[in-house]
Amino acid sequence: MRSWRRGMKEMDLILGPFSDTELEKLDADDLDLYETLLGENDQDLYPWITARMSGENPGPDALIGLLDRISEFAIGRLGPKS
Repeated sequence: MRSWRRGMKEMDLILGPFSDTELEKLDADDLDLYETLLGENDQDLYPWITARMSGENPGPDALIGLLDRISEFAIGRLGPKS
């Protein structure tokens, strides 16, 4: 529920579907990181995730792998279609 009710619609559309399909694939450590990520402010999370579309890699070092995974998921789901 916390993935779908973020406060920023853009983050709802990124984290909601990610949580619906990908959370069950995360191990315990990644689930802990996801819980930490949910505690972050949407105004920080959004640029951390979307900047990856242009090759940037911002965000806290501890969350880099998870942010990469979420961004790849979002690009696959919402990015331009070939």
